[in-house]
Amino acid sequence: MKKSLKFLTMIAIATLVSCGGGDKKKEEPGYGKKEPVKTEKKEPASKRIELSNKGVGPITSVTLAAEINQEMAKHGMDVYTKMCTACHKADKKFIGPAPTGILSRRSPEWVMNMILNPEEMIKQDPLAQDLLLEFNGAPMANQHLTEEEARAVLEYFRTLK
Repeated sequence: MKKSLKFLTMIAIATLVSCGGGDKKKEEPGYGKKEPVKTEKKEPASKRIELSNKGVGPITSVTLAAEINQEMAKHGMDVYTKMCTACHKADKKFIGPAPTGILSRRSPEWVMNMILNPEEMIKQDPLAQDLLLEFNGAPMANQHLTEEEARAVLEYFRTLK
């Protein structure tokens, strides 16, 4: 009987010791509080400014005249309306980004390479890859425009303010 009493006493003491100190933990700063996770807020790809990136494709240099070529811009608007409006709205995000103000964020070469060579741009250009992620994995369709048509679309984009 003495052994049983000693055994029960030891269990009781062990239980008290192992569960003790609960009040001290509650007084410690940060107890029960999770530290906020610090995440770097990265600007969306559609808003980032990358004017030195020329992209991947056949266009290595584009010279834009000071004045907008209105005839070319009208042709570009016709091409854009026919080939691009299923996924792009001029002034708001849709399936793809809005082209309004694009030339303040992208080089003319990048824009034309994206129009002419979207598959390779998505494979090789980090900005195009980020845009793909931002726009829910919807890749830009290759509309098989000629360089002349792509240049006309670029001129139309210059008219969008």
